[in-house]
Amino acid sequence: MDAKITLSFDKEVIEKARKYAESQNMSLSRLMEFLLRQITSGSYKTLEEIHISDWVMQLSEGNAEYHIRRRTRKSIRNEFLNKQK
Repeated sequence: MDAKITLSFDKEVIEKARKYAESQNMSLSRLMEFLLRQITSGSYKTLEEIHISDWVMQLSEGNAEYHIRRRTRKSIRNEFLNKQK
């Protein structure tokens, strides 16, 4: 069951997170859920133990360059159906 929460972040962080989530074809809510699941899985004793890819580190520092390709609903559906085969 999903529940709503309210969080406050710096505007720049929110904008970068939205762009990252979009590049991964997921909502910002699902990205946050994924990250919180990782943190609370019990596998990590401290935040420093969580592996953060170089790309995400560059993104947080503002050096990353990424491109978003716009996809139609039809192409997304076809991609999904092709993966099911």
